[in-house]
Amino acid sequence: MTANIWAAIENTPAKTLGTLFDEDVHRVDGMTISQSGLRFDFSKTHLDAGLLAAFAELAKAMDLDGAREKLFTGAVVNPTEGRAAKHVAERGNGSADDVAQAKALQNRMRGLIDMIEAGAFGEIKHILHIGIGGSALGPKLLIDALGRDGLRFDTKVVSNVDATALAEAVKDMDPKATLVAVASKTFTTTETLMNAESALEWLRDGGVEDPYGQVIALTAAPEKAMEWGVDQSRILPFAESVGGRYSLWCSIGFPVAAALGWGAFEELLEGAAEMDRHFRSAPLEANAPVMAAFVDLYYAQVRKCQTRAVFAYDERLRLLPDYLQQLEMESNGKSVTAHGALLGRVSAPVTWGGVGTDAQHAVFQLLHQGTHTIPVEFIASKAPGHDFDPAHHETLLINCFAQGAALMRGRDSADKARSYAGDRPSTTILMDDITPSAVGALIAFYEHRTFANAVLLGINPFDQFGVELGKEIARGIAENGAVGFDPSTSALIAAAGLQQSGL
Repeated sequence: MTANIWAAIENTPAKTLGTLFDEDVHRVDGMTISQSGLRFDFSKTHLDAGLLAAFAELAKAMDLDGAREKLFTGAVVNPTEGRAAKHVAERGNGSADDVAQAKALQNRMRGLIDMIEAGAFGEIKHILHIGIGGSALGPKLLIDALGRDGLRFDTKVVSNVDATALAEAVKDMDPKATLVAVASKTFTTTETLMNAESALEWLRDGGVEDPYGQVIALTAAPEKAMEWGVDQSRILPFAESVGGRYSLWCSIGFPVAAALGWGAFEELLEGAAEMDRHFRSAPLEANAPVMAAFVDLYYAQVRKCQTRAVFAYDERLRLLPDYLQQLEMESNGKSVTAHGALLGRVSAPVTWGGVGTDAQHAVFQLLHQGTHTIPVEFIASKAPGHDFDPAHHETLLINCFAQGAALMRGRDSADKARSYAGDRPSTTILMDDITPSAVGALIAFYEHRTFANAVLLGINPFDQFGVELGKEIARGIAENGAVGFDPSTSALIAAAGLQQSGL
């Protein structure tokens, strides 16, 4: 059934962006959605009424409505692991039982933060958050985006097993005034536990008599944290059904709630909850995550675009492309369906990006005149994040809007080196301001967009077996050196001296 729908989508005659605007004077209104302080402008994409109707048929055939309800009611949506995905419950939008459990665990986190503020751990000035992947990317993004006017605790996030990162993070910290938050869903993550052991050593060397007494564990496996040495009273659990890359809303967000304040954390949750309600109830043509998924699928499947670029025209969102790389590529970088059959078409494009206006002077040459067609997403805020001359922010926004216009318009020239093809697509997300509520809504938008893409392709966005093989091989190298590997890998192990290191 879907083969015919895909054939209709793929065989729809392509119109230029200029033609689409000429044919519909109301195109901007019809292709713009405003929700939760965000304005989504899809008008500079090649979607038209015919394509939208065909994608709506695809959504019906793939039962997007049913999949969405499973997500929000706590049913199994991760069939390979037999799990639900209950991150929406952390925002108050799951089943009653799931919401109640999430609220109870959040209250536990708030109680611990209240104790920290009341001096139960002594005078705390610093929080060292140790995690990797979803246990680090979300907190790092939020603290960088929302903490620029000051944090209640000096907070650093460390993820890389390269201890240079740890050394950089702690160089200005007082060990006796530092809490170490160890974030690991399973509490078995090699890089996280290695960094945590080194952090304990740093505390001891700094004169802390009971290093474990200054550790907070954030995990879905509290028994593992206790075995490692953390007292139960300092463990903040979260539901095992909350995936790592969807976990900033639960206790993984501890450093965010502590550093920004509980009020800001609640605003973050409510902003995401607003986007949840929008995704769940808005019709497809007025549903921002679904419309974005239609755009993604059109360019990946029909135009064969292998990448998607995201440019934040706001320094506060400079880490957003990093966050989206994991969310989108770990979720949808699959080659089989949710039922184990070969997918038979491309899945997620490569997500990459940067910060405007820096990126204009680095990669936009290729976007405008290169041989690749790359859909671009621009993100900007109407309100600046500083008190300097307003001309700074006006120039930033002018550049953002000008790049989208130039990609679409192009310019012909007798000198081909100065010719721009134009007709290159972009989407713009214009935020009222970079607030906890708006950032919460933005991240939830990307989560639901990722989910909608997966459903329409028939894949499971909640497993990530692709990360396991490299870990297994790394363990093999650590245990056996160069034994049993290809000549190149064996030579590299020997050249680095690992065979003699006793690993």
